Amino acid sequence: MSDAVSFAKAAPLPHLFCFGYGYSAAALSRLLRGEGWTISGTCRTPEKRRALCAEGIQAFLFDRGRPLNDAVATLAEVTHLLVSVPPDADGDPVLDQHADSIASAPSLRWIGYLSTTGVYGDTGGALVDEKAPLRPTVERSVRRAGAERAWLALFAEQGLPVHVFRLAGIYGPGRNTLDQVRRGEARRIERPGHAFSRIHVDDIAGVLRASIVRPRPGAVYNVCDDEAAAPAEVTALACRLLQVPVPPAISFDDALPSMSAMARSFWQDNRRVDNTRIKRELGVRLRYPTYREGLAALAGGSETSDAG
Repeated sequence: MSDAVSFAKAAPLPHLFCFGYGYSAAALSRLLRGEGWTISGTCRTPEKRRALCAEGIQAFLFDRGRPLNDAVATLAEVTHLLVSVPPDADGDPVLDQHADSIASAPSLRWIGYLSTTGVYGDTGGALVDEKAPLRPTVERSVRRAGAERAWLALFAEQGLPVHVFRLAGIYGPGRNTLDQVRRGEARRIERPGHAFSRIHVDDIAGVLRASIVRPRPGAVYNVCDDEAAAPAEVTALACRLLQVPVPPAISFDDALPSMSAMARSFWQDNRRVDNTRIKRELGVRLRYPTYREGLAALAGGSETSDAG
């Protein structure tokens, strides 16, 4: 009888790599680091790289003109990949530079691509789910739709575990209407019948974590809260939470001449987004089901009355 002992190969330790370590990636990182995950990712400046390294996150410089020095080695032990780098006029920089390295990464079990609900375009306020046609109306959303197709092609053609997450308007600490009110920059712009869907950054992290636990490669998920709302309502609630006067209403037509091109583009589409799938398939229970709970938590208080 042989004295040789056979050992099963140990499963790789969970390791999340973020192409584009930004606001949403940082929220997921905070969640997973508490569970013992290794986190690494990319940024665009040496200053950000030094800051991430100081937090214990291995960081690499990356953009279209500066690919990873050794992507094969960098991704060798990565088990989960999150991609939030926006596409540019030439396509998706991550795929253009490192598609082959990603496809050959030996330990990869989950890929999440962060897109936008902007790919649906303008529905005139009608509700859209993940089966709705993509009809983006602004250039950045046209590019996102193209990037979605490219990532999902990796699933269809090579079997990579790709998941697409279409994010609504993101808010959270340091990025919310309360901050605008505190800075004196908030305006209460009214456009009857116009609403936006939103999502708290902590709920984005929760949805991504739920998908990691229940992967379904090839799936597309809308990531938004339960209630699309008019921006004027959100501004009014923020003012009440901070106990400051609510600014007078301004009609959209009167506000339009002073809007930046970016601000105008946000008002171009009017739609409500259905989040049923994240609840049904992933078992998600939103921590902040509407902007009311989200802003109240950010303000450190509570608000029980409806905003109006």
